[in-house]
Amino acid sequence: QAISNKDQHSISYTLSRVQMVVVEYTHDSNTDMFQIGRSTESPIDFVVTDTVAGSHSNTDTQSVQSTISRFACRIKCQRTPPYTARIYAAGFDSSKNIFLGEKAAKWRTFDGQMDGLTTNGVLVMHPRHGFSQYSKPGVWREISVCGNVFTLRETRSAQQRGKMVETESHELVDGSLIDLCGATLLWRTAEGLARTPTLKHLEALRQEINAARPQCPVGFNTLAFPSMHRKDTPDEKQPWVYLQCGHVHGYHNWGNPREEREGREGRDRECPMCRTKGPYVPLWLGCEAGFYVDAAPPTHAFSPCGHVCSEKTAAYWSQIPLPHGTHTFHAACPFCAHQLSGDQGYVRLIFQGPLD
Repeated sequence: QAISNKDQHSISYTLSRVQMVVVEYTHDSNTDMFQIGRSTESPIDFVVTDTVAGSHSNTDTQSVQSTISRFACRIKCQRTPPYTARIYAAGFDSSKNIFLGEKAAKWRTFDGQMDGLTTNGVLVMHPRHGFSQYSKPGVWREISVCGNVFTLRETRSAQQRGKMVETESHELVDGSLIDLCGATLLWRTAEGLARTPTLKHLEALRQEINAARPQCPVGFNTLAFPSMHRKDTPDEKQPWVYLQCGHVHGYHNWGNPREEREGREGRDRECPMCRTKGPYVPLWLGCEAGFYVDAAPPTHAFSPCGHVCSEKTAAYWSQIPLPHGTHTFHAACPFCAHQLSGDQGYVRLIFQGPLD
């Protein structure tokens, strides 16, 4: 009866072909529920598609076989201060039901309640010291259907659940990362965003760099970061960087006809300033303000993508192991999801000032 009642939220745990436990949920006038997943049905408030490294639009992600659940997770927010937000694995479908099939990891708790995990799991990482210039990565945990916290399974969809971590909470904090196996979301609070640089501030920093008239140390032409509305192809004033050493140049092709034929971004090029060999890529200002941990000038670039941000922002994201596939983790650029390379994953930019 609970399953067929369109006004009643319920979670069904299938134990065997002949046994199912149905847990009924009641309305709560003190909280709002928001649901996240790849389904475009009306119960999903935030439709999430897979993150494809280096893609610039949703059309790039359409062909990917998605591992994100149609009803991935739900977040319950208090309507009154302190507006606490709590995350739970799985979301209610259009008939207000959650079904955990026979093969899903599920169990009865000590007090006789049911709980379980979704196929690919919902992972959460809370940063230490908030989301600020002092932030340090936390530990990835898995959140259950009832909001309990567990250590990670051996692989993403293993039958055996991890150990319960009773000292930790499923309450989201500023800077919490939510991984849905195919996309990672960053949770920011209103208070946290109030301390974050605005797009206006980032634009002012861009203009400040350009006003200093950095020059190509070889061609002596003035360089300028393009406007925040990213274009697909670099323009002629675009700064380029040798990622191994950090020397910033304008684009040039130093007698490298093969690289020119194979595309502008040749893999290994020799820096004319210091003779260091390494990738040579255009620089782009990272323009999602919510990823910045401070409001300092953009002085560092992620390797190998060339996205530019403040030093502490680059240092923070380079330390975060983001889930990748079913059991691996690697650091990635927050602006484009490219896996980071090199010793640190980022490089300090060395600009040449104007000679006059």
